[in-house]
Amino acid sequence: MRLGIYGGTFDPPHMGHFTALETAIEQLKLDKVLVIPTYTPPHKEQASNTASCEDRLMMTELCFGELDNVEIWDGEMQRGGKSYTIDTVRQIKGEYPDCEIVLMMGTDMYVSLETWREYQELLKLVTCGVFTRNEGEYSFVEDQKMFLEALYGAKTETVRNHPVEISSTQLREMLCKRQGRQYLKESVYAYIISKGLFGAKPDFDWMRCKAYDMLNERRIRHVAGCEAEAVSLANRWGCDVELAREAAILHDITKKLTLTEQLNLCDEYGIIIDDIERREEKLLHSKTGAYIAKERFNVSDEVFNAIFWHTTGKEDMSLLEKVIYLADYVEPGRDFDGVLPLRAMCYVDIDAALCMGFEMSIEDMREHGIEPHGRTAKALEWLKNTDR
Repeated sequence: MRLGIYGGTFDPPHMGHFTALETAIEQLKLDKVLVIPTYTPPHKEQASNTASCEDRLMMTELCFGELDNVEIWDGEMQRGGKSYTIDTVRQIKGEYPDCEIVLMMGTDMYVSLETWREYQELLKLVTCGVFTRNEGEYSFVEDQKMFLEALYGAKTETVRNHPVEISSTQLREMLCKRQGRQYLKESVYAYIISKGLFGAKPDFDWMRCKAYDMLNERRIRHVAGCEAEAVSLANRWGCDVELAREAAILHDITKKLTLTEQLNLCDEYGIIIDDIERREEKLLHSKTGAYIAKERFNVSDEVFNAIFWHTTGKEDMSLLEKVIYLADYVEPGRDFDGVLPLRAMCYVDIDAALCMGFEMSIEDMREHGIEPHGRTAKALEWLKNTDR
């Protein structure tokens, strides 16, 4: 059996890693592959924004787990300390004594083999599977192959790879700018966003897609309108536009759930609710939605709070909280009596608009036989009694 070893920091594992491995499995005719996230590679300084071993292991499983005859091997992480290839190969040789081991590496690593720990012993234990990116590299590796074979009896096979031109370092930088999603498996990207790894911020198109999957068609139109209004209001009042966009996209993600489902989420997340909220699912979706947004999209505290308070409001609201409350109320799809003057006031005096919104909300709920939440009345009173 030909057993491939495919190691790396995988911080994060990306499509370049994935396609290279697919190509190697085919060209090297490998029967099984061990994908090995390193603990601490001796040849590489760890980045300051690196993921933990546990996160890198999970991302590696998400990236490569779907490939047949591929196993994620965590022996180096279990061993701890600096990871030397000779130690790993000896351990794997002990576990698979009858296998031919093919050690995969890039051209840069191949030409530095003579600097590796116990490299002569290593070359006796493995066949080198070397990735080449172009004809120039292929010719260079062929020359090096003859040199190492003559000097050490080394065995080398080349992989003609068509690389995805991205590095993990570049990708980490892109993720901070809401870019780079196309270089990652969907499951890996979702994991990175949910954990907030590398300071990653979610791509807005991806976030919309995920949020809209949780909504019905009518609610999608409302959320799209709310996003547009929130961005407009944020620009008008100097609020962070990206945070306003995030909060607007996510503010109704649990709106479709039943009262029972909302209450179950409150129990799951330990959300404290009062008697009025326990009876009204309309009042619960803001709270449960905030927790789901935190769990799946790792939203900031500001966005969490803007979602959490967007149904009742509260005393002393932040600018973002005001923007989301009002955008939800006056987005272009709203056509209730009084929406036009309220929408106009939003761009003249945001606090006056908030007072109008609270008053209209309290009146509307009473007209529909719903008990208004006391928090809205307190928020209204606070605004009226505060110098602005």
